[in-house]
Amino acid sequence: MDLEVTAALMIPAAELGWRFSRSSGPGGQHVNTSDSRVELSWCVEDSAALTEAQRDRLLDRLGPRLIGGVIVVAASERRSQLRNREIARDKLADLLRQALAPDGPQRRATRRTRGSNQRRLTAKGQRSQTKQQRKRPASE
Repeated sequence: MDLEVTAALMIPAAELGWRFSRSSGPGGQHVNTSDSRVELSWCVEDSAALTEAQRDRLLDRLGPRLIGGVIVVAASERRSQLRNREIARDKLADLLRQALAPDGPQRRATRRTRGSNQRRLTAKGQRSQTKQQRKRPASE
């Protein structure tokens, strides 16, 4: 089943790689015999589903998480392999959605207001006075 990331990006199921292993955690005797932990991998560099701009953006933003151009997401929260597969698909889609999202607006530098500056200086003076009062009186 294809993975829909956004309306403009659909990853074909053939590009997704699945790996299953035994999960730690709750499950009793069942956990020792079933491969419920799921790893979902997808190669960003070789994907035909991406435009060049999308590929560059993903490689730039996900760079530290990529191993050889491949992103891997693991899920072992549930006891069911099927449920962990769904969670892994959701995790990958969310990760890609966030990486592809446009940057927020640039912060415009502003000056402190006169009032906020005055409050800062007043508080600074009060702190200074408090610390001065803690000193031992000078003996003459």
